[in-house]
Amino acid sequence: MVVMSTRAVNRATLARQVLLGREAVAAVDVVRRLAGMQGQEPKHPYVGLWSRIDGFDEGELDRAVVGREVVRATFLRGTLHLVTAGDYLRFRVTLAPVLEAGLKVLGERGAGLEPEKVVAAAAKLLAKEPLTFTEVRDALQQQFPEVNERALGFCTRMLVPLVMYPADVRWSWTANSKFTPAEDWIGAKLHKTAEAAELVTRYLAAFGPATPADFQTWSGLQKAKPLFDELELETFKDEGGKTLYDVPDAPRPDADAPAPVRFLPEFDNLLLSHAKRERIIADEHKPAVFTKNLRVKSTYTVDGFVAGLWTSELKRGVATLTLTPFGKTLKKTQTELEREGTALLHFLEPNAKSYGVVTAG
Repeated sequence: MVVMSTRAVNRATLARQVLLGREAVAAVDVVRRLAGMQGQEPKHPYVGLWSRIDGFDEGELDRAVVGREVVRATFLRGTLHLVTAGDYLRFRVTLAPVLEAGLKVLGERGAGLEPEKVVAAAAKLLAKEPLTFTEVRDALQQQFPEVNERALGFCTRMLVPLVMYPADVRWSWTANSKFTPAEDWIGAKLHKTAEAAELVTRYLAAFGPATPADFQTWSGLQKAKPLFDELELETFKDEGGKTLYDVPDAPRPDADAPAPVRFLPEFDNLLLSHAKRERIIADEHKPAVFTKNLRVKSTYTVDGFVAGLWTSELKRGVATLTLTPFGKTLKKTQTELEREGTALLHFLEPNAKSYGVVTAG
C-alpha cells in the first residue's frame, strides 16, 4: 500500500479545498465542492471564498443567498454553516441523529423538556413569520413556563429544520438574525432517507484522503467504519501507519507542489474536519489557534501549513492587518504575506483611506 507523507496529504487536502491556487468558479459551486462552510459569524464564509476564488465578488454570494441557492443553517456538528440549498435538503435527515444527540449537553437545564411538544409548538410559531431566537424562546416560555428558556431555544435550533432569514446588510445576515422553516424558504421538501454513504464520498472529495475518525469529527456521525468498508475507495497509509481512504481519481498533487500563502477566517472547516490535524497545523501551534472558550482564530498558511494568526482593524479610516507569526518569517514570505494581506484588507474594508500590514512583537 502506498505511503503518503504528511506533505503529500497536505497538498491533496489543499487541492480539494481550492487553496493551491484561486479558481475562476462560481461561489455556489465552491460552497458545494466544500460540502458547506462553517459560519459562526456571517462574514467567515465570505473571507473563505475570497481566499479560494479568483476575482471573488461578494455580491455574487449575496445574490445566491437572496435567490435561495445557498442557506445559512444549523448543519454539521450542530453548528452554523453556509451550505447549498440542495445539500441542506439532501443531508438534513442524515445529520438528524447528531442534532438530536446534541440535546444531551443541556444536562439539568433540560429538566421537564418534552422535545416532541416543543418542536410542534416552535414549528407552528415559525410557520407564521420569521423570528429571532429571543422571540422564539419568549413565545415558547409562555407555553412551557416550567422549562428553562435556553433549553427551549436549543431544542428548537437542533430539531426544527430552519434557515436564517437574510437581511439587506453586508455579509447578508445581522448579528441577531431571524429564522424561518427551511422547506418553506427553499420551496422543496427535505430528502426523506439518510444518505450517510453519499456524505462520506462528499467528505472525502472535499477533505480527503482521510480516516473514518476524520469523517466522524467533521460530520458528528459516529461508527463510520462500516460505511467506508462498503464503498469502493482507494486506500493509502499515512506516516503513522494508519489507513487513509479516498475517492477514486481525486487530485493528489506531488508533495512538493507549491502552495501560496493564504488567509483563513475564524472557524474555517480546514482546521476542524480531521481527528488529527497535522496535515494542516503542527500540534505545538494548536493551543494558540483553538481557544479554551471554543473559538478558532483566524490563521494564515505558509507552504500549506498554519504559520500564524491574523486580525484586522479599522480605526480613523486606517485599515490594519496584524500578523502574529509562530516562528521566523523569511523575507520572501513576508513580502507575499504583505501583498496578500493588503488585498484582504481592501476586501474587508473597501472604504478605508489607507491600508497597512504589521507584524506583532
